Amino acid sequence: MNSFCLTVTCPSRRGIVAAIATYLAEQGCNITDSAQFDDLATGRFFMRVSVVSEDGATLAALDRGFAPIAAAFGMVHAFHDEAAKMKVVIMVSRFGHCLNDLLYRWRIGALPIDIVAVISNHMDYQKVVVNHDIPFHCIRVTKENKPEAEAAQMRIVRDTGAELIVLARYMQVLSDEMCREMSGRIINIHHSFLPSFKGANPYRQAFERGVKLIGATSHYVTADLDEGPIIEQDTVRVTHAQSPEDYVSLGRDVEASVLSRAIHAHIHRRVFLNGDKTVVFPASPGSHASERMG
Repeated sequence: MNSFCLTVTCPSRRGIVAAIATYLAEQGCNITDSAQFDDLATGRFFMRVSVVSEDGATLAALDRGFAPIAAAFGMVHAFHDEAAKMKVVIMVSRFGHCLNDLLYRWRIGALPIDIVAVISNHMDYQKVVVNHDIPFHCIRVTKENKPEAEAAQMRIVRDTGAELIVLARYMQVLSDEMCREMSGRIINIHHSFLPSFKGANPYRQAFERGVKLIGATSHYVTADLDEGPIIEQDTVRVTHAQSPEDYVSLGRDVEASVLSRAIHAHIHRRVFLNGDKTVVFPASPGSHASERMG
């Protein structure tokens, strides 16, 4: 039996859920997971449905048959094959904890993605990546060659058919053009929970301010630096007795965990853009184990 996922966004109105459920039942599909959210503030409706096609319906056929319903409700929708792994390009600089964590989760099957390339502006992790039989590309970035470097990066993305770029502590600011072209398809890990601590060393800033919680934020990348729609966040408690080095060590663990959870939510189509925010549906208790590992 084929497993599919349907994602829907549309203006809120009566009858949406009934229309979707009726159509899926008529096509011989059994709903195995469903989540919805009606945003009263914006009048937008969001829904994600997992189904099993008991009569052998294909993704293309389901999509064609759903078109009249989508048109009637003004839906932006898509059917996805849940067995297909999303193609991902990872970008990294000289901090390797997030990259190593993602490679480990990918290797043991906890992160069901297809890593088609790793791009870096340094050679530090070439051996690690190549040992995983993943193509490694070193593209140096300077103020003078930034447009050419980004063009080379985007050629790799297009040539590999990558659907998502993950910035695993890639310490370069992306151009507005790249952010627009890949809107909603670039995930970054911001090494701070508090937006006021920006820049290269937020943990030092947090230490100097005597904060009691540090953490990390994973978000979609936009032209506004570190201010894109937030997907996932987490914190860890610290005390006055700990050093800036302790903050950094604890922060690494939180960053890796938050980034992996954000990627999980995205690849399983559980994240919906809602203006400057996101709607993130949690994995249900009965969902596949790979969705619950983070």
